[in-house]
Amino acid sequence: MSSDLPIRKIIHVDMDAFYASVEQMDNPELKGKPIAVGGSGTRGVVSAASYEARKFGVKSAMSGMQARRNCPELIFVRPRFERYSEISKQIKKIFYDYSDKVEPLSLDEAYIDVTENKKGNPSATLIAKEIRERIFKEVGLTASAGISINKFIAKVASDYNKPNGQKTVNPEDVLQFLEDLDIRKFYGVGKVTAEKMYQKGIFTGKDLKSKSVAYLEEHFGKSGKSYYYIVRGIHTSEVKPNRTRKSLAAERTFNENLSSEIFMLEKLEHIAEEVSKRLHKSKVAGKTITLKIKYSDFTLQTRSKTLPYFISDKSIILETAKDLLYQEKLSNSVRLLGISLSNLNTEKTKKTLTKKEKEVSVQLKFEF
Repeated sequence: MSSDLPIRKIIHVDMDAFYASVEQMDNPELKGKPIAVGGSGTRGVVSAASYEARKFGVKSAMSGMQARRNCPELIFVRPRFERYSEISKQIKKIFYDYSDKVEPLSLDEAYIDVTENKKGNPSATLIAKEIRERIFKEVGLTASAGISINKFIAKVASDYNKPNGQKTVNPEDVLQFLEDLDIRKFYGVGKVTAEKMYQKGIFTGKDLKSKSVAYLEEHFGKSGKSYYYIVRGIHTSEVKPNRTRKSLAAERTFNENLSSEIFMLEKLEHIAEEVSKRLHKSKVAGKTITLKIKYSDFTLQTRSKTLPYFISDKSIILETAKDLLYQEKLSNSVRLLGISLSNLNTEKTKKTLTKKEKEVSVQLKFEF
């Protein structure tokens, strides 16, 4: 890696089974039992599962019925997002005791840049340990952490010693760590991409590193270049305290499958109204409207349209969503509809890699 690249000390903190852990904390009778936060009915979906439930293969985004089949003793709990948000704020306050460079990814995870920190502690590893201890003592929940020179490696590392553990990838160990890494562990490489990589003989970071940037771009499109640099430890994205929102959405799962567009119009109106409310609350507008359709066989389809101007008005969102709905015939009955707006007026031009960032040499060592 280039010695001219910025040297950072990044911590990724990830709460352990956050929603489920909050429910077990608030209701001691649930401790040690397999629980799922979400719906248990025919249309229900698991939002989160406790580690006791995960042993049975229960996981987020799984249908409630499948989760029940996997684990007959599973206890379903209705989600309480206000409570999760309240706990999340307590946890973030702890983060800010160490650095102002905090980038929340969701209610249960965040990046913290502690290169220069409020405690004057040169060890990111010790800071991560202290943060996790404070979360447990002050909030009552466990967290895991990954520590390394950039956001990508820190996030991958935080999953290594879950639950209630942490892993540090020191600067001198970065390249070997990435070479040994199973391609499925690369953050951003989904199931479909991993299968495609397998077909091309790419099973580990070392296999990925052996491919040229031209080869990766040819077979994996614009993501190919990012794979080329990431496996070499080059990931220059900074921790952004005010992370820019890239999209805003709302969706609904129906109690009964809908088979006609006419029956969907009323549902779309409610969804468009919710999206508009969220846009106004966030004081943003967007140009690209995307209609999300999930069919009864769980296949997913999206249809998008980009307007020449920014919008946040419900009526325009709804009319555009209607156009997208009628754009082509539905292939099956529908269990879910969603509307999202992207290409928001908050987005900034993405920074391209400089020539220096593309160089590959030896990473400087420093106390970690």
